[in-house]
Amino acid sequence: MMLTAAVVLLPLAAACGSEKADGEQAGSGSVSAEQPVTGVKWNVDSVTVDGTTHRAPAEAHVEIKDGKAAGTYGCNTFNANAAFEGDRVRLSDVRSTRMACEDAPMAFERVLSRTLTEGALTTEVKGTTLTLSTDDGNQVRLSRT
Repeated sequence: MMLTAAVVLLPLAAACGSEKADGEQAGSGSVSAEQPVTGVKWNVDSVTVDGTTHRAPAEAHVEIKDGKAAGTYGCNTFNANAAFEGDRVRLSDVRSTRMACEDAPMAFERVLSRTLTEGALTTEVKGTTLTLSTDDGNQVRLSRT
């Protein structure tokens, strides 16, 4: 049901966003994201869930390219399908290794993996920072390597 609502609302959102703030029509200028999300290795800096920020292990990273996402949660590696819907990305069919790690990285991995697969994530790039946000307001903050 939620997917149906998203499919119905997505064209409406696209239609509503066709005019720029300065009155210039979107089609009259170059149409592209400010900075790409794909093809960049992003270091995971933190995950904020329910108002609590969890700092990432130094190894945690993700790269989205050619419809796939791959990276490490901090100890275990993962691969997933990545589908873009406007400014949102959805990770699905996630596969990961199951190595035993220290408790702190394992706790972070559970929070990160759950947040990345909650549903479509809104993407926002500012400078060298990428923020992925869930509909509930949870966020994954990443930085360009």
